[in-house]
Amino acid sequence: MPTTFTVDALFAGKPQPLGPRGAPSSIVKSPINTLTVNIDGTNEDVQANKKLHGGPEKVLHQFAPINYLTLAKHFPDGAFEKGSIGENISVEGMDDTTVFIGDIWQFGEVELQVSAPRAPCSKISQRFEIKNLDRFVGERGITGWYYRVLKTGVIHVGDSVTLLKRQENSVNVHTLMQCTHLKTDKALAAELASLAVLDDEWRTKCEKVASR
Repeated sequence: MPTTFTVDALFAGKPQPLGPRGAPSSIVKSPINTLTVNIDGTNEDVQANKKLHGGPEKVLHQFAPINYLTLAKHFPDGAFEKGSIGENISVEGMDDTTVFIGDIWQFGEVELQVSAPRAPCSKISQRFEIKNLDRFVGERGITGWYYRVLKTGVIHVGDSVTLLKRQENSVNVHTLMQCTHLKTDKALAAELASLAVLDDEWRTKCEKVASR
């Protein structure tokens, strides 16, 4: 695959009520021109639930634009557009099958490392008012991924995106997400659990699948 791309769009939001209970969520975001990236968050984007989103291991979320085509095909009444699933970054050409856990990418002056897939939650279904949409994206392995920050700075729309390093014996985001969500391939789960590149949360998920 190519190793250089371009930042097509950036998004940020603030907590606001979502769903029947009005729980605070920042899944609804608006386009912005720049993101000021710190080691544990950004100046522009504020997360409502720091346990599930945000923090040093989940500073930024990227979602592949091509995944919206899959969503629109299966849910034609959904109001799908870039940024609507809560991502901060949109880059044409990068997707869950070509991005690997541990990848180090340079976005302009900022260096980011892929830390984990985004675990789909009910906020996705509530955002689009489509029952079990979160389950669908998990089963399809099209959840996008989180980054930790290696070098802080400002990302601009139009910045170049370059792959700096890929870890040996890693796994792409799609395979890891599908394996832990479908829970059907014990052998693969055991293999993935042994990868040094996984964090403790996802290693535990793989171990649980392997021991079922």
